[in-house]
This record gives sequence, C-alpha cells and structure tokens, in this order.
Amino acid sequence: MRKILVFCFLMSLSLMGIAQGQYPQLTEIVTDQAGIFTPDQLIGLRAKLTRVETETTHQLVVLTLHSLGNETIEQYANGTFNQNELGQVGEDNGILILFSKNDKEVRIEVGYGLEPYITDAVASRIIRNTMIPKFKEEDYFGGIDEATDQIIEFLKNPDALAEFNEAIEAEAEVPWWVYILITVFLSIFMAVGGFVFYKGFDLLAEIFRGMLLGKLAVFRGIFMLIPPFMMLAFGAVFIVMPLYFLSLFYGFIFDVSYLEEDFTWVFYAFAGFMVFTIVVVALKIKMKGGEDLKISLFKSDSEYISKTFSSTGSHSFGSSSGGSSSSFSGGGGSSGGGGASGSW
Repeated sequence: MRKILVFCFLMSLSLMGIAQGQYPQLTEIVTDQAGIFTPDQLIGLRAKLTRVETETTHQLVVLTLHSLGNETIEQYANGTFNQNELGQVGEDNGILILFSKNDKEVRIEVGYGLEPYITDAVASRIIRNTMIPKFKEEDYFGGIDEATDQIIEFLKNPDALAEFNEAIEAEAEVPWWVYILITVFLSIFMAVGGFVFYKGFDLLAEIFRGMLLGKLAVFRGIFMLIPPFMMLAFGAVFIVMPLYFLSLFYGFIFDVSYLEEDFTWVFYAFAGFMVFTIVVVALKIKMKGGEDLKISLFKSDSEYISKTFSSTGSHSFGSSSGGSSSSFSGGGGSSGGGGASGSW
C-alpha cells in the first residue's frame, strides 16, 4: 500500500509539472519560434516593446508558433499569458500577441487592467484591418509591427483611441433597411400572438357568458378555462417578446427589474383580467337584453354546449353561435480571456 501511495504521489507531481509547463516560458519580450522575422526585425521589435515597458510599465509581448497543437488559440493565449504572468501585479497591464503560422490564426490577449482601453472590439478591428491583410501577403512582420504601433498609440493617446472607437461605432451602424426588415419580421410574430390572444379571450368570454346564463355548469366551465388560458399565455408571449426585442433594437431600455423583486403583481394582474372579462360579459348580456343572469353549479345545456364548444361548431363573444535580453519576465499580471482572435 505504501508503494502505491508513493507511486500515486510521484505521478501527481509529474502531472502537475506537465500542466505547468505545457506553455512556453517566455524569456524575451518577443519570442519567434515560427522563425518569421529576420534578425534585424527581431532586434528592432524587441527594442521597441522594451522601450514601451520602460516608459509605461505596460508589457506588450509577441509570441509566434509553428502550430497550436490540439488547443484553440484562445486557450493557448490565455494559458501562456497567465503562466508567464504578463503585466504588473495589481495592474494586470499586459498584452500578448500570439501568432500561429501553420494554423493561420492570430490573437490579441489583453490583461484585465487594459481591457477598458484595448476592448474586444478594438482588438478585433486591429486584427481584421491591420494584421490579416498583411498576413495574406505573407508580410507577417509588417502585420505584427503595425499592430503593435497601433496598440502603443492607443495606450498613450486617448484622443487617437476615441477616434478609433468612433470609427468602430460608425462601422457597426445598422442600415435603414435592416430596421424595416426586423420590424416587419417581429411584427408578424406580434400579429400571430394578437390573433391567438383574441381567440383565447373570445373563448374565455363565451365560457363566462355560458356560466352567467346558466347554460354551462360552473364546475364544468372551470375545467374548460384551461384551453383559453393557454391561448392567452401563448399569445401574450408572442406579443410581449417581439415588443421587448424591438425596444432593445431601437434603444428604448425599460427598467423592469422591480418586477423581478416581487411577483405578487402576477396574481393581481391575473385577478384583474378575470374581473374585467366577467364585468364586460355581464354588461354585454344586460345591454343586449332578453336573457337573465342565472348560475348553475352542475347542470349544463347540452344543445348549447354542442353548438358552441364542439370541434365542428363555432362561437362568438355575445352569441351562442356565429362565425535580445534574457532579463524579460512577467510582472505578476493576469488575463481573464479578453481580446480578439482572427484567421486568414
């Protein structure tokens, strides 16, 4: 038993070592495992990024690989970032540009502290507009070098970052015809929901009418309320949800969080709707005249039921029938996965 425990302990230590060492241990601010840079390019890029770290403490790190293996670029970038603790402790101001030549993928992984500046949208646009066009021409250094220049500019110059974000917002503007298309599409759902809701209300009103006239036994009528309630609920969902999505689409945000704090409003709304329906039906009967209100607990008019609620009959509300230096190391920062990826 002791040998087994020792063996298990040694195996666990070896597995921990493998898990901790599965990503490169970076000793340079630029590590070119894929061999895509010339010696001069590598020296120049290292000097530029080292200078940025000295001036700002931000660590902008570049790692190139031949292949990602069996991992996604998001997993590999996040694992490498956190294993090397890029950025300064407490600041989390590190950024990793990970490039995989054979996979034709690139990612900008951003530390927590810089996510408000190099947002996912900013990183994505840098990859899409700056890096990938160069990569398609096999100008790998040009794509990475220009991307680092942009990131450095945005971190140093708030005005440049604001202008870049304005361009992103303008690019994301929805054409007018999309508004029309979505409005029409959701209006179809609302029309279907309105029709189902109306039919459910019509059936509900007829059931109450039958009970108030004594033609439909109260106990039988209670069980017959289930189908109209289901129709009303279905119709309400098809009306309310498209309205909610339209409000979000057009930027009208309604604060309904208070409705989630106390659900007693559901009971009051249901009770109010039921009382409203009964009152409307009773007034309709009185206004029409010729019929007296009468309640029957158990006895129903079979002829009335067969004509009004049969599968082949119809009913209508109100009637009974109807229709280079090796000193580089991470400073203790971390990343939660912010950034963006791209492929070419």
